[in-house]
Amino acid sequence: MTTTVHRQAPPAGPDPRPEDDRRRLFRIPDRVRRGGLPYLLLLPALIFELIVHVIPMVLGVVMSLKELTQLYIRQWWQAPWTGWGNYRVAVDVNAPIGRALLDSFLVTCAFTVLAVGLCWLFGTAAAVLMQDHFRGRGVLRAIFLTPYALPLYASVIVWAFMFQHDNGLVNHVLHDQLGVTSKPSFWLIGDNSFFSLLVVSVWRNWPFAFLCVMAGLQNIPRELYEASAIDGAGIWQQIRLITLPSLRSINQVLVLVLFLWTFNDFATPYVLFGRSAPAAGDLISVHIYSASFVTWNFGAGSAMSVLMLLFLSVVTAAYLLLTSRGRRNRG
Repeated sequence: MTTTVHRQAPPAGPDPRPEDDRRRLFRIPDRVRRGGLPYLLLLPALIFELIVHVIPMVLGVVMSLKELTQLYIRQWWQAPWTGWGNYRVAVDVNAPIGRALLDSFLVTCAFTVLAVGLCWLFGTAAAVLMQDHFRGRGVLRAIFLTPYALPLYASVIVWAFMFQHDNGLVNHVLHDQLGVTSKPSFWLIGDNSFFSLLVVSVWRNWPFAFLCVMAGLQNIPRELYEASAIDGAGIWQQIRLITLPSLRSINQVLVLVLFLWTFNDFATPYVLFGRSAPAAGDLISVHIYSASFVTWNFGAGSAMSVLMLLFLSVVTAAYLLLTSRGRRNRG
């Protein structure tokens, strides 16, 4: 006897296939999701960068096009437009404002070149000397990094006391103890202010160069030095043919960072000299501050800031272009 089994048909209802098709239609592909995840993670930082840097930069450009003085400081957006007037005044070297800005720019360029060169020289020399193993090397490395670890304002204030004319440590050592100078020198005014500022800046920043170069030296194989020593190469030949070429990429970034830091430095001359720096130590950052907050001409100060931004942008772009071209040629 044959038994026939009748299967019950599924209940009638909406076809689920269109809904699945819609889900597949709006589903984000895995490749797109993986590719967009880094940008999603960077979005908070980009928003913060926009708020902290880009928006004030745009507002600074707008202020540079206005005749913004203390009369309009409460409602700066109502200040009358002056167009390129502030820029024409800033670049007119025949007028007092333009001439003072040019002198400050030249002082800043000379100061930056000397400070960056000395920081790199001292940092590289110390890093090379610290490569050899000897007793107390760790303690000496920590001492070298002390100026970089100290708070900027505290360390510069100490230097300001040391440079005092009557009871400063510098005059006490140079004049009273060693007899190098015929009389106590004024280190914070006159032409000596440039050298005082240079000493403080180099003392503050050379440990950063020391730290970067010392980290780069760890990646150079010791076998290269051993092989060159067997071939008869001396210490200077090893530095010239092995150390410096191996540190080229690190030095390129290091020099650029030191240049931007030094050229934009405001805290060091402001704490060392106060609101009115002497002509020999009048860096452009302090000069722009004086033009904005001492004479209350915020439009002219904003124009000077924009000009400095353009100069740094051009120099940075040219430097990166030359260094990248050099790497391609060597490659």
